[in-house]
Amino acid sequence: MNRFKNILYVSDGRSDTCSAIKRAIVLAENNHARLTVVDVIDHVNEDEKILERFGVSLDRLLHDHRLNELENLIEPYQKENQIIYTRVLMGPAFAEIIQMVMQGGYDLVIKASSPPVNLEEHLLGSTDMHLLRKCPSPVWIDRPGKTIPYKNILAAVDPLGDEGAAHNIMQLATSLAEREKAQLQVVHAWQFYGESMIRNGRAKLAAEEADALVDGEYERRVSKLNTLLNKYGLSTNDDNVHLVKGQAVPSILQASESADLIVMGTIGRIGVPGFFIGNTAEEVMQMTQASILAVKPEGYISPLAQAAQAA
Repeated sequence: MNRFKNILYVSDGRSDTCSAIKRAIVLAENNHARLTVVDVIDHVNEDEKILERFGVSLDRLLHDHRLNELENLIEPYQKENQIIYTRVLMGPAFAEIIQMVMQGGYDLVIKASSPPVNLEEHLLGSTDMHLLRKCPSPVWIDRPGKTIPYKNILAAVDPLGDEGAAHNIMQLATSLAEREKAQLQVVHAWQFYGESMIRNGRAKLAAEEADALVDGEYERRVSKLNTLLNKYGLSTNDDNVHLVKGQAVPSILQASESADLIVMGTIGRIGVPGFFIGNTAEEVMQMTQASILAVKPEGYISPLAQAAQAA
């Protein structure tokens, strides 16, 4: 986890000391990293009477009030060798946060999850999903009630996908498990696409031929996964490595039932307009009870940056 040197914690209107900010502070201390606590508030319609009475705009009053709350929040954690910075932005929350990440070179965003009002608690709010989809840096969404430190961490990997992303996931998961003294689990879900067709459809093959094709795909997955895992002292023979034959979403969710944190990738197809997050990742993120540390592949460009370049 020493890779993180410039961490952004998103307060999201909170003034209490939740587990997410504690994780951000501990991580910054351990990494000797810069930590900034930020919140975003909406612009309000100006009231001329307030402007006349106080000599400042209502926006400025709200900004200063929220900044004071943030400073009170982090005051107990300020140290001579670990200064925590505060910022208050105004505008659409996700857009302002992502712009700050791109302009400030932040390499990690940490935020407590914010479930939609009157909906199931495990669901993620709009700002959470926008950040997971569009923020170029890794995004850590911390669920309430998870232990400090985490006890169980799950790495969801695809060894046949982007190699850099798979190693990124494993590096983060293994180093975090070591730091938290947590149990690490690794899951890879796979299918032989077209299996039903070669077994029962128009392209039906003899059972032996179909078995050989499916077994060959399994062996390919084992080989690729071992190539990935061997660099971290693991193999598919280990009890904590799960090569699951089945659909990705239910397989990952089942593996995550005891997990406090899932480390996973988010991109379905890099470079395709509109493909900011893969369907599998989106479903897992919205359905899991675990906290999420989501990473983008090398070369990912936020759609906000693309829009700015096109303007």
